[in-house]
Amino acid sequence: MPMSRITLRLARNPSSPEGNPERGYVLLAPLTEEGKIDVDVYAAAKAACTVRRFGPDVDPVEGKLKRHASVWYFDYDAERTSDDESGFKLGDHRFLPGDYVTITDDEGTPLTYQVSDAVRVGGA
Repeated sequence: MPMSRITLRLARNPSSPEGNPERGYVLLAPLTEEGKIDVDVYAAAKAACTVRRFGPDVDPVEGKLKRHASVWYFDYDAERTSDDESGFKLGDHRFLPGDYVTITDDEGTPLTYQVSDAVRVGGA
C-alpha cells in the first residue's frame, strides 16, 4: 500500500513565538496525489497508520492515527482517551512541505505545526 512519512514541526504559536523544529510528530499515512489523507487506502491499512510524538523535553511516544466519523486523532493508549490528540480538519488539509495543520494536544491546547516533509515510503 502506498504510504507516506510526514514530519510536522512546531510552527510559531503564542507559547512559542519562534516555533520549535525539535518538537513535532512523524506520521505514517496514505496520501492522495494532492497531499490529503487517502480515506479509502486508510480504511484498508489503518493498522499501519502510526504517529510518533517527539520533543527535546519528552520521551518519544508512539501511537496510531485513527478516525471517528470525520474527526482524525492520535491514539497513544487504546485503554484510555485522555491521552488522545485531535487534528483540526485533518481530512481536509494537505500534507505537503510548507503547509500548516493544527493539532490539539492532550491538555486541550491547539498548536500549529508546519509540514517539513512528506516522503513516499512504500507501495506503488
